[in-house]
Amino acid sequence: MCDIGTVEYHEIFPVERADLERLLESGNEAAIVDALLSAASYDPDWRWVQTTCLRFLDHPSKWVRWNAATGLGYIARIHRKLDTEIVVPKLMSLREDAEIALNVEGRLG
Repeated sequence: MCDIGTVEYHEIFPVERADLERLLESGNEAAIVDALLSAASYDPDWRWVQTTCLRFLDHPSKWVRWNAATGLGYIARIHRKLDTEIVVPKLMSLREDAEIALNVEGRLG
């Protein structure tokens, strides 16, 4: 089980695509998380965001993986679109990841 008691929440702002890409490649865990959530919340290209979130589901940081899964949920909620034939099997495979299983189960509903 993942301990989410130490998470600090803060407002996520819109970020231009070029800046998102720079943040995602920065290697900085907090910057990657903010970029994923900003993209999922504000970027109009839901397919690009979906691909990006899927890519980060394999990141070594549990918080990056956690928020990549959260980003997929945001896409479904905000954009009302998702390639379920791609996303659902990936999320199903991550139910075994003890560090993010709670969040993945929540995304699968």
